[in-house]
Amino acid sequence: MAKILVIRFSALGDVVMTVPIVYALATQYPQHQITVLSRKRMAVYFNHLPDNVSFKGIDLNSYKGFSGLLRLYKDLRKENFDYIADFHDVLRTKVIRFFFWITGKSVQHILKGRKEKRDLTREHDKKKIQLKTSFQRYADVLERLGLPIQQNYKSWKHPRPSDSGQENWIGIAPFAAHTGKVYPLNKMKGITKVLTSNPKNKVYLFGGGKKEQRICEEWEKEIPGTISVIGKLQQEEELNLISQLDVMVSMDSANMHMASLVGTPVVSIWGATHPFAGFMGWGQNPDNTIQLDMDCRPCSIFGNKPCKRGDYACLNDIKPEQVLEHIETILK
Repeated sequence: MAKILVIRFSALGDVVMTVPIVYALATQYPQHQITVLSRKRMAVYFNHLPDNVSFKGIDLNSYKGFSGLLRLYKDLRKENFDYIADFHDVLRTKVIRFFFWITGKSVQHILKGRKEKRDLTREHDKKKIQLKTSFQRYADVLERLGLPIQQNYKSWKHPRPSDSGQENWIGIAPFAAHTGKVYPLNKMKGITKVLTSNPKNKVYLFGGGKKEQRICEEWEKEIPGTISVIGKLQQEEELNLISQLDVMVSMDSANMHMASLVGTPVVSIWGATHPFAGFMGWGQNPDNTIQLDMDCRPCSIFGNKPCKRGDYACLNDIKPEQVLEHIETILK
C-alpha cells in the first residue's frame, strides 16, 4: 500500500475538476490511500468518493509565509506520504513539494501549458485549437508518478422528492467572477421570465455573496415561479438540489463544474473565455455551449481582462432566443 497526497487549494471550479481524477485514481488503485489537501470549504465535493479517499481541509491563513508552510509540511510529513501530486503549482505548493522532494519522496506537478494558452488568447494570429483539458493535465501528473489512470468517473444523483410531479426544474447561475464571463443580467432576467411563463417550469437561482443574493431575491419577488437559493442552503444541500435539476444554465463558472459533478446537463455561455482552453465541465455535451465566432475570441483564459472593443459583444450579441432554444432542447 502507498499513500498519495493530492494538493489543490483553489479556485472552486478547479478544485471540483479534480474530483473525477481522484475518483479514477481511487477506483483503479484501491490498495492505495489517497489524501486530498485543500481549503476546508471544499470538503463537500469529495463526500461521494471511495473509502480509500480522505479529505484534509486547512485554513491557509494559519500557515502564512515560509515559516507557516514549513509548519504545514511538518504536519503532513507525519502521515508518511509516498507520492505527492501537486495539481496547483503556485508558490505555496512549490514550497511544500520542495520539502517533500528533498526528503526523497516522489513528487510531480501540473503543467499548465501557459505558452499555448497565451497563443490561444493573444490579440493577433491566435492559435484556435483545443488544448488539453484540466482533467487530462491532472491525469498527466499521476502518470508521471507512475500511476496512470483511465478517466472513468460516474456522477451521482440525489433523488427528487416524490411530490415534485411533472415539473421541469431549471437552474440559472447568472454570475461569474469576472465581467468577461457574465451574460447581461437584464437578458438573463428576461430568459427567466419566459421560462416561468410556462407553469410546468420552476427556476432556481444560484450564486454567492450579498450582492448576488440581493439581485436574485429581487428577481424572486418580481417573477413568480422563481426561487433564489443563495444564502439559504448548506453546500451539501445546494449540491443535492443541483443534482435534481433537469438543466443548469451557467456561465464558464464553478456552477458549471458543480452541475457536471452530479451529472446535470449544462447550457453554458462563453464570452471572453473559450472551451478550447480546457475548462469545459466533465461529461458535458459541446453542443450545449453557446458562444459567438469572433476574431477577438478568446481574449482571456479567466475572463479577467478588459474588453479591447469596449462593448463585450461576445456576450451582448448572444440572443436570449439562443439560450431558450438550448434549454428547450434538453428539456425535450
